Amino acid sequence: MNLPDKIFPALLAATIPAITSCSLAPDPNPNQAKILKAEWVNPYPAGSYAHFTAEPSYPKTYKVYKDASAFGSLNEGNTRVEIILSLQRARIYNDDEIALDYPIASGRKTFPTPPGRYRIVEKVQRKKQSNLYGTIYDSEGNIYKNDADITEDEVPEGGEFQGAAMPYWMRLTWKGLGMHQGKVPRYPASHGCVRIPSKVASEIYASLSVGTPVSIVR
Repeated sequence: MNLPDKIFPALLAATIPAITSCSLAPDPNPNQAKILKAEWVNPYPAGSYAHFTAEPSYPKTYKVYKDASAFGSLNEGNTRVEIILSLQRARIYNDDEIALDYPIASGRKTFPTPPGRYRIVEKVQRKKQSNLYGTIYDSEGNIYKNDADITEDEVPEGGEFQGAAMPYWMRLTWKGLGMHQGKVPRYPASHGCVRIPSKVASEIYASLSVGTPVSIVR
């Protein structure tokens, strides 16, 4: 065996451990995840509308934003309502300032709420009931069908139909479109009307007047 034949195996043996050691991953740093995933901090002043809408839970939150000063000074001349179907939220403006931002439930797919520009044309605080949708009872007073449509569902002999209660009713059209207190599950769920949460329904009803502009946008 000549000299190069002796040198090559020795060089190969010395190189293999070096290559192997380079391929080993370093020990994980237990603090690395904390370093890479820093806690998110809302950059806007607490209590501001920018802070409210910047929160990760917006717009699905059930929370309500209220500017007490702007809301308290609403009047017939400075008030308008904007309902945003894609967000399932509504905003009441005092001129260009947002006085209230609250969740709503608009019409479901089979009963979509029509976008457009409207005005409140009627207000009924307590005794308003739907003349189309509600509950059918049998002759003994038992529930025969919930979520009934009186134009499609038959009332059994001796039974009766009771329209769904719609307190704090604010009519937008004479064809049945309006805003009222109701269940707000954070997705479209009504027969076309715009439902308002019970925790703000009375305040909203009191702050809006017949003639208040209401825009419904996608």
